[in-house]
Amino acid sequence: MSRFPQVASLAEIADRDGAEGTVFAVLRQAEARRTAQGRPFWNLTLSDATSQIAAKIWDDAQEALATVGALTTGQAVKVAFRAGRYQNSLQLSVMRIRGAEDGDEGFDRQQLFGDVPEWLPALACRTLVFDIETVPDGGIRDMPPTIVKSLTEFAKRKDIDETAVRGLSPFFGKVVSLAFGDAELEADAQPITALVVPRPQDDVSSLPDWTRPVSERELLEAFWALAALAETVVTYNGRGFDVPFLVGRSLVHGVPARVDLVSNRFGLRPHLDLLDILGQRGRGPSNLDVVCWALGIESPKGAMDGSMVAPAYESGRIGEIATYNRADVRATSAIYRQTRDLVLRHRSDWA
Repeated sequence: MSRFPQVASLAEIADRDGAEGTVFAVLRQAEARRTAQGRPFWNLTLSDATSQIAAKIWDDAQEALATVGALTTGQAVKVAFRAGRYQNSLQLSVMRIRGAEDGDEGFDRQQLFGDVPEWLPALACRTLVFDIETVPDGGIRDMPPTIVKSLTEFAKRKDIDETAVRGLSPFFGKVVSLAFGDAELEADAQPITALVVPRPQDDVSSLPDWTRPVSERELLEAFWALAALAETVVTYNGRGFDVPFLVGRSLVHGVPARVDLVSNRFGLRPHLDLLDILGQRGRGPSNLDVVCWALGIESPKGAMDGSMVAPAYESGRIGEIATYNRADVRATSAIYRQTRDLVLRHRSDWA
């Protein structure tokens, strides 16, 4: 790739229409396709800590076609490209691609994955399953009258307590626990970590060793770094709640939401929302508790449920919240493995 000049980041390619270069990136998606004439090509999505960009490998780039199939999503790669535009959007034509190596000149993992704590890469998951718990952030007395009016009118219209509304909105609530693990691992071998946001006065010394106390901003930064490292992100109703909430809180904190887990509504990757696969479209309830019962999986809805999270947080019981959060992840993982083996493996868009 030596004849292509090195570009520091994907963001620097934006104004280089027609230029050639090399860049390090994370391979977010890679899909083998064929044109209407039967010619092979690949659709790629590349990302780094600055941005995300679409790319293609056409059949005239034989070296890239020969190597891309051995790469995995979430892997750091070095790409030789030619920049162009398609339907007024920047798109790269990839000439060569290979896995990046730590000894490569100019390779900087922080440039790809952001400024993350040193412990985080060891917790990276191929199939990242996660769940969040949220609570209201601040009291209604601290809000301007127009905001209070909007909040109370919304609560009345939806026939929901305004405290519950605040806990469900990223503009009025916050994340206090994010539990995650690798859904590919069986239950007895699956470590599940919970990032927790204790109150300033809480004693964290007695928290379980599978928790990590962080600020909400640190939680958000860690989540997007983990999502960037994953091949697939798995949730139950993540499109309906968890991901939009994390996007909203990231916007509030000025944290880049570096992986698109929303727009590909009917795709199975990068975000697999199991509710999209198993939901009954109004023909009956299909919440996590119901699906666990139907599949013979232990339900996480026991000593605590979502309505009890806010009072538990107010009384400093962050460990109990994390335990409940962790149980949701374990249940979602079990549903994923059954769905993977009995449904997804028979779909052409999963292979």
